[in-house]
Amino acid sequence: MPTSTALEALEAQVLKLSAPERARLLDRLAASLDVDVQAEEEWEQLAHARQADVDSGRIVAVPLEDAMARLRARFPG
Repeated sequence: MPTSTALEALEAQVLKLSAPERARLLDRLAASLDVDVQAEEEWEQLAHARQADVDSGRIVAVPLEDAMARLRARFPG
């Protein structure tokens, strides 16, 4: 495991990458972690249930811009 100093140096390098490069790296790192198959299945079921709620009109989707504004107001900084 890298030392704290090595990890900090790596983090500094990563933060110099462009946003698309950081996103690609994040995807690759996340994919490299152990996946909890049961949790993934439960998330998939939840996503389908939420989509069915939207499709049926039981709930109304919030535009991304509105959701992000709400989150920024709730968690400033």
